[in-house]
Amino acid sequence: MAVDAWLPIGFKTPDGEQARVALFEGPDWQIYSAAGGGRILVAKSSLAKKWVESGILDEQFINGFNFGEDQLVELSSGIDHQLAPVSSFESPQNAGQAIAFAESFKATRDVDQSSSLHDAIYVERFSRLLPTFSLSPPIEDDVVFGAWLTGGVPVSIKAFRRVRSLTTWMSAPILADIINRSGFAVEEAGLASGSLSSTATDAVDSPHAPKQKFELAGRPYLESFFNEHIIDIIDNQERYKKLGIDFPSAIIMHGPPGCGKTFAVERLVDYLGWPSFQIDASSVASPYIHETSKKVSEMFENAIKNAPSVLVIDEMEAFLADRESGGGGSHHRVEEVAEFLRRIPEAVKNQVLIIAMTNRIEMIDPAIMRRGRFDHVIKVDYASEEEVLSLIDNLFKSLPKDDSVSSAVLAKKLAKRPLSDVSFVVREGARLAARAGKEIITQECLLKALEASPSRDPDATERRIGFV
Repeated sequence: MAVDAWLPIGFKTPDGEQARVALFEGPDWQIYSAAGGGRILVAKSSLAKKWVESGILDEQFINGFNFGEDQLVELSSGIDHQLAPVSSFESPQNAGQAIAFAESFKATRDVDQSSSLHDAIYVERFSRLLPTFSLSPPIEDDVVFGAWLTGGVPVSIKAFRRVRSLTTWMSAPILADIINRSGFAVEEAGLASGSLSSTATDAVDSPHAPKQKFELAGRPYLESFFNEHIIDIIDNQERYKKLGIDFPSAIIMHGPPGCGKTFAVERLVDYLGWPSFQIDASSVASPYIHETSKKVSEMFENAIKNAPSVLVIDEMEAFLADRESGGGGSHHRVEEVAEFLRRIPEAVKNQVLIIAMTNRIEMIDPAIMRRGRFDHVIKVDYASEEEVLSLIDNLFKSLPKDDSVSSAVLAKKLAKRPLSDVSFVVREGARLAARAGKEIITQECLLKALEASPSRDPDATERRIGFV
């Protein structure tokens, strides 16, 4: 989305830089490209005052100026230094850039231990992350650092193995050094501060190294299922292997649209940190004879080649509908189903975790549903009132709110609705609070957000336009 620039192109700042295009923005700041190739941070004086008062930035580095009725300040940065929002995930191109960010992170935290840095602006020139004090939910420091280092994956920097799998361009010892420089200790798999033995490196790089418990806010049943039937088997492979269980079985998740199937799978993929592949109509469907089966085979081959990996089959009814039904009796449909029947057991034996999703479980071919191919068929329904309450409490955990906010009232009204509705109401309530000049979320704002977001139940009566 284009940024509505405060300054015109060619505007000359106090330090002599010429502003060009506005690249990023927040309520109280904007970042421009500069004619010389660098960047310029322009902020309202009220925001800059907070940086100075908190001790994060020395006043001598700030140049103030007036533009119209606005009192602004600017900080310029040359082409050799990064200047960008942390949330833009302009990840490092080399270890030197990663070390510079790590040291800036630690230097900022040494001065300011409380301000959230998920919405901060990274100014490499001054080795600082400048918080912008937005009302968006804060994120823990370890996840902020991990997401920046991996290009946007919400992974904790403490999860060494996962971060390592997402930053293969650097060695394990260099990654450990970067983490230590940021102020976080490398704790997994017995890693010592400052160096890695070959044994420790092997343990960290192992796809089956122990990890923190997987959590899925608002869906305790799915969380428990994933932890028991997938993650525990992966984390304790040797123990399970002695009892004849080599790898987690394939899974089908079914339920109505918006019930949270895709969200749950995405969280699991992020947690595992494995390469992921997806089979859906846009990636493999073809009008040409044998072409769909060929693409399906190639996708399985890629997943096996990159194992351990995750292969997600989305809208599986498009490929695996009952061959005896009216719409699925053609030779080509039989061929596609047969390809899946052959490939699924092979992929599982080669450490590919297969998760299929569908809204129409009744359409799936019975041969696919047999155990040995998909051992688990899990129904995912709309969240209950208790599950919605758990999700709301998790969303509110790090948000400023007053005593009037009642999670129970909201949960009762949002039960049996898509989980995306729950997140939207909380986010919209925060937006209404900010628009009203408040610094905390109130129940009034949340109820207004709820009123403005009626259920989009497809079964509800809709007003139609046309002739009767």
